[in-house]
Amino acid sequence: MSLPNFSSKTVMAALLFHKLRKHFRCLPVRHIQLSKILWHSCLTDKRVSTPTVLGCMAYWRQIFEENDIPEPQHSAEYIIAHVLRIKTFQSMRSEQIFWPVSADQKDRIWQLCKKRLQRMPIQYVIEEWDFRELTLKMKPPVFIPRPETEELVNLVLEEFSQSSYPGKNPTSIFLEVGCGSGALSISLLHSLPQSHAVAIDKSVDAIKLSLENAERLNVHTRAEILQLDILTDAEELLLLLTQKYGLLDFIISNPPYVFQEDFIHLAAEILNYEDHGALNGGYDGMQVIKAILCLAPHVLKDCGKIFLEVDPCHPDMIQEWLQVQPSLGLDYIATIQDFCGKPRFCVLQKSMQM
Repeated sequence: MSLPNFSSKTVMAALLFHKLRKHFRCLPVRHIQLSKILWHSCLTDKRVSTPTVLGCMAYWRQIFEENDIPEPQHSAEYIIAHVLRIKTFQSMRSEQIFWPVSADQKDRIWQLCKKRLQRMPIQYVIEEWDFRELTLKMKPPVFIPRPETEELVNLVLEEFSQSSYPGKNPTSIFLEVGCGSGALSISLLHSLPQSHAVAIDKSVDAIKLSLENAERLNVHTRAEILQLDILTDAEELLLLLTQKYGLLDFIISNPPYVFQEDFIHLAAEILNYEDHGALNGGYDGMQVIKAILCLAPHVLKDCGKIFLEVDPCHPDMIQEWLQVQPSLGLDYIATIQDFCGKPRFCVLQKSMQM
């Protein structure tokens, strides 16, 4: 597959669109047609001998659109920026988008774009992803952290900053259930430099990737990352925590919470590539959530907290379930909305022992 070449006028027109494209999303349909005409012009002009960065981006955006790949613009930009070893396409200087693309770079772009055409998530295609201020390695089938999960970290840090919160202790120890790539634990360890984490996951692939990310980001000496399944290894986990660490300051988790009946409706990128065990929460989406809540009273200090990311249906369901589980001694503290306004996070607390 050959790449197009462009005249200088066409490139300048494309540059203008590149700078203003965010506004096209808000314009009437007749104005949006301008973008299609512009891209068609870019793809048919062959008067320049060497394809440019902008030319490659335009070309692959068109290919992705024709093949119904979600977010075609972003997909092309992420791949090309990655190959050029630039953080993001938007961070490029204006003159950089006119850079010629070498034969080796074209081959690399082609190989990565071919993976995206197979609906591989862009995080797996470029093998890395940013989570808050950190860049994590990504490998299939390990669960890809979502933008909402960054808010879960912020929620914990806000609680931690309150002087009345028990976790204010700079040597706090916390448990993460279902660590995946290690995003939550590593981010918290990075922000709380004297804290310690125990992170578990049932997936061997997840454990390997979490260990790799923890070492790369230099928090591995404060993290114990273990292959354990809270559904089957709860007693082993309880024994480990109580004998080695004592009681914990808090528990954090983005557990599998997709309802079993909703699973088949997930996007192809998720169904074909991500670990189903990190997503499927059982018939009510609460299988792992309930296991965490049953473990929590045995491993948390008095007033120790639990921070969960859940389906928007779950806050009410969790509160109803706790009403018939008074022996757990857990208080439901708050439901927090995500940036889309959905009830996404639950905060619970172990009752003070009298």
